[in-house]
Amino acid sequence: MARTRMGVARATAAAVALIMVGQQAVAAEPPQAETVLAETGASVTEAPIPWQVRLRALGVVTKDLGYVDTLPGSGLSYSDTVTPELDISYFFTDNIATELILGTTYANIAGQGTIGGLGNIGKVWLLPPTLTLQYHFTDLGAFKPYVGAGVNYTIFYNQDTGSADALKVKNTFGTALQVGFDYMVDQHWGLNFDVKKLFLKPDFDVTVAGAKLTGKAELDPWLIGAGVTYRF
Repeated sequence: MARTRMGVARATAAAVALIMVGQQAVAAEPPQAETVLAETGASVTEAPIPWQVRLRALGVVTKDLGYVDTLPGSGLSYSDTVTPELDISYFFTDNIATELILGTTYANIAGQGTIGGLGNIGKVWLLPPTLTLQYHFTDLGAFKPYVGAGVNYTIFYNQDTGSADALKVKNTFGTALQVGFDYMVDQHWGLNFDVKKLFLKPDFDVTVAGAKLTGKAELDPWLIGAGVTYRF
């Protein structure tokens, strides 16, 4: 009987020792896991950075409408151009973003209709920063189309005259519609195609042969761009 009790006591002591060792091993596991995460830089709560930039080649195709007040049958046309353009986007959610486009280009203005004899009236440079609010479709894999709408404020500068004695195209607000897509090659890099329609009708003052006139230039350009996307 004494031997039996001693055996039970030894077995009990061994079991208690195993339990204590097991508890110590379990308690030691979280710090080891944290060490592995720290060494690898992994984090289950890390959120993606919401900024994105694009660099595009942008074709600017104008509507070629406009007129000079008090001159019936007068018309205007404008040169089309290709220019580099940068845009910066911020994503509030995976679907909702805002985009600011930055670029500058020029337009040669020519007379049409009853004022066609004026030829090249002048040349103006324009800076049309445009801010749009976009909806991005995210359930098509690497193909990520979007639509947007927003506002534009166009600044006209470096205005030179041709056949006119003086020319002043006035800064103005406009609106914009947008459709496009990104095709993401990997997590950060992608290809972009984008089309915007600006509704842009600035007023202008012009002096020709000493006569001071006013009018409206109905530019309403299409902005057709293609380039690369980088998502941070």
